Amino acid sequence: MPGSMGRGTVALVARALAAALLLWPWPQRAGAAEYVVGDVAFGWDSGVNYAAWAREHAFAVGDVLVFQYVSSQHNVYEVSEGTYWSCDTGGNGVRVKYTSGYDRVVLAEARTYWFICDFPDHCLGGMKVAVNVSAAASPSPDVPRPSADGSNSNAASLAGEGRRGWVAWGLALGAAVLMN
Repeated sequence: MPGSMGRGTVALVARALAAALLLWPWPQRAGAAEYVVGDVAFGWDSGVNYAAWAREHAFAVGDVLVFQYVSSQHNVYEVSEGTYWSCDTGGNGVRVKYTSGYDRVVLAEARTYWFICDFPDHCLGGMKVAVNVSAAASPSPDVPRPSADGSNSNAASLAGEGRRGWVAWGLALGAAVLMN
């Protein structure tokens, strides 16, 4: 029949498509990122704009926050949102207390994490950080994205890039099934 492909040609095209999908350089997250909170030698300290610091990063499940501080001068409490805003740790809003001076916190789920320093007047003075964690892969550092203030940040959200890898595998598997 003119204009139609034979069964062998269809199988060959399907194999080529499957190979291309498997070999395509899909963007992927290499592993969990580690962030020193505040980005300085003793990053968890008074006088740092933690809201601005958090906006510069795109946190994903599995990432790790490292709080470095002088333990006789600061601490880190993971708290509820209400405690974050009130800075009042007298109620039941404290989830976890960290006091070592070098605390590693794994961001294990997609949600907002709230951290404060509970030393007198530190939280009220701005020593607190809210970290929004997404289930999506971390951003590629070389693709600019607009930040909350409209300027460009040297990070981009690759939300959905991890799903593309699964789509590629699914398409390849589907093509392989069709070949048989």
